[in-house]
Amino acid sequence: MIPIQIIRNSISELAAITRTDISIFDPGGQSIVTTGGGALDGDIIRSFVTSPADSQTIGAEHLLKVADDGEVAYIVVSVGGDSDDAHMAGRIAASQIQNLLVAYREKLDRNGFFQNLILDNLLLVDVYNRARKLHIETSVPRVVILVETGGDKDVAALELLRSMYSHHGGDYVTAVDERNIILIKSLAADEGYEHIAQIASTIVDMMNMEALLNVRVAYGTIVAELRDVSKSYKEAMMAMDVGKIFYIERSVNAYNTLGIGRLIYQLPAKLCRMFIDEIFCDVNPHAIDEEILTSVSKFFENSLNVSETARQLFVHRNTLVYRIEKLEASTGLDIRTFDDALTFKIAMMVVSYMRYLETVSF
Repeated sequence: MIPIQIIRNSISELAAITRTDISIFDPGGQSIVTTGGGALDGDIIRSFVTSPADSQTIGAEHLLKVADDGEVAYIVVSVGGDSDDAHMAGRIAASQIQNLLVAYREKLDRNGFFQNLILDNLLLVDVYNRARKLHIETSVPRVVILVETGGDKDVAALELLRSMYSHHGGDYVTAVDERNIILIKSLAADEGYEHIAQIASTIVDMMNMEALLNVRVAYGTIVAELRDVSKSYKEAMMAMDVGKIFYIERSVNAYNTLGIGRLIYQLPAKLCRMFIDEIFCDVNPHAIDEEILTSVSKFFENSLNVSETARQLFVHRNTLVYRIEKLEASTGLDIRTFDDALTFKIAMMVVSYMRYLETVSF
């Protein structure tokens, strides 16, 4: 149904212009909106609803039905000094509400369509048939952008995103659950991943400034056909998960830039456990000193350069070497060599993935 505030605004403007009092009732005879005048009670309204007539005049009051899919949805009552003017004002009001009903029905239909589309709940023939009825272009480049709000102020975040991207521009915004919002973004032919990255960064900044939210954003690959939107959605979901496991420092993650994190994410848990046991043997990777891990992370960032890493950590070069050798003593890996550095890097990423799986299982 139409929000009451929308009806009130529409009817109030019309009543002021036509100098006619207009009231809107539901089929049960309950007054929804009124600008004054008239004295019809609920029994008269209910009697009119069940009558075969579409309009009726009772004294100075004119009644008109507004139907939605064959069922009476609203009753419009108009009354004014000039009977003809009042009747005309009532007809205009009924027409406005009828148009609002169509618009809101289409909005709800679009919502259901896109939610079923991304969840693969539609047959291919239904995708194109319903898209045609809803006036949705089928051969436009699109990408799914996923915004995780964490469940805090999700309504405010949803409205903010809808104000930024309207379906009039070919975009669509919907809530997946209490934590995630989806933006299905239409793209021009010359808009690629650089443009999408800018959009994602803008969303993060706007959510922070306007809704005071620290959100995470992920997006899939660009698809050329409407039927493939679900593919981009699944990729965005994976990018969100992989980002939270391996790239926690990033607020934006793209499916096509996940690198080795995407590969590890798709490995069977049993294989990951075997790999960890093979690399660490009797060593508990969770027990490795946090100071050592921080130093190693910075060491990797500086392409295994000991001197530069020591400078950025504000420690003596020998202190860093001592930490590296301490790690070697416990794991047997000398991360100053490329092969061992790569092995340790991958092993720690697998450890992070296993920790994530334990959290999900719990």
